[in-house]
Amino acid sequence: MEKKKFKDKLQSYFKRCGVDTPPFFKKLRIVGVAVAAAGATLLAAPVALPAALVAVGGYLVVGGAVATAMSQAAIAESNDCDDDLDGTVPSGM
Repeated sequence: MEKKKFKDKLQSYFKRCGVDTPPFFKKLRIVGVAVAAAGATLLAAPVALPAALVAVGGYLVVGGAVATAMSQAAIAESNDCDDDLDGTVPSGM
């Protein structure tokens, strides 16, 4: 039973990612990608950086990735897709 609940929630998440995202969350997604890119730049620097900067780079990558993923899953209230889990993949995927 636990596996079915997880599968339903996973299907719901992927359906949410295919629905149109509100404008605020589109901007937040772009900021999240930029923050993750800045962190990756710090991590992949060709010169030796202090350990504190490398740690900050790691935090930026994780924070940017989380912000991007969560903002992609945000939908407007009128587009609630929890009701119709029929197992199909949305057309945007």
